[in-house]
Parts: sequence; structure tokens; C-alpha cells
Amino acid sequence: MSISGAAPGPNLAAWDVHRAQVFGRCERQNGIAPFDRLVAQVMSQEPYRSARRVFWIVDNGSAHRGHPALVRLHAQWPTLRVVHTPVHASWLNQIEIYFSIVQRKVLTPNDFASLATVRDRLLRFQVHYATVAEPFQWTFTRRDLAVLMAKLGRESRHVAA
Repeated sequence: MSISGAAPGPNLAAWDVHRAQVFGRCERQNGIAPFDRLVAQVMSQEPYRSARRVFWIVDNGSAHRGHPALVRLHAQWPTLRVVHTPVHASWLNQIEIYFSIVQRKVLTPNDFASLATVRDRLLRFQVHYATVAEPFQWTFTRRDLAVLMAKLGRESRHVAA
């Protein structure tokens, strides 16, 4: 599960990379309560409710940053595991791909008559996206990672010399 907020405004979404499913919310503002509502929206339904573990990959937003957030989320959802992306590495968070599509296809140009119009367009696009999205087929294995890391290690030693 990847989560994040998107511009403009407090739009929140979670992305299930295995099922190619997006869960979106339009909130009046960002913060702990809107983020917790998104988590509840996802975690209260199957298959997440009964899963042994559900990993949430999150950026370093204030609503889910730091130890207090981990304690709060784990108290409410014991199977939830939070994984923070490194600072300046939003490209590791798969929901950011969805938000880039939303930015190009839904929010540009941004000549909306009202916030209700923006909300309506965002939520209608979410429904549309659910009909066309497909899970990403991961082919990069642990072995591939080990080979790459060994190669990078050799290259960095060579450059340093």
C-alpha cells in the first residue's frame, strides 16, 4: 500500500500495488485525522482487515512521521506496518505515479468553478482508473538486487581509487 497527498489541496490516496486499486479521499485539510480516516477506509475492509500484515509505504508527511505516528497507527491497526521512503525519494512511493497521472489528466488546466467540481472530477477519475489500472508485474528479484549492489560497490570503490 502506498499513500501520499497530492496537490492541489488535501487529497489523500492509498494504492494497492498487488490489486491495482486506488482508495482516494478529498478532505478540507491535511493532518492526522484525515490520514487516519484514509487508513480506516482501507484497513476496515477485506482483504486488509484480516491480513497478517499490511505494509504502508509513506512519505515523511507530518500525519505519519515519527514514533508517535507509528504507535498511534499500530494501536488502531496492529497488522499495519509503516515503511517511510527516504527524504527526496518520492519516486519510490507508487502512489506518486497515480498522482502524476491525476495532475496531467484531471487537474490540468486547473480552471475549476468550485472545490466541489474538483472533488467530483477527482472521484470520477478514481472510478475510471479502477477500470483500466493493472497490477505492476515485478520482475526484479532479490538476486537481481544483490548483483546490482555488488556492481555498485565495485564501481564506488573504483571511483574512489
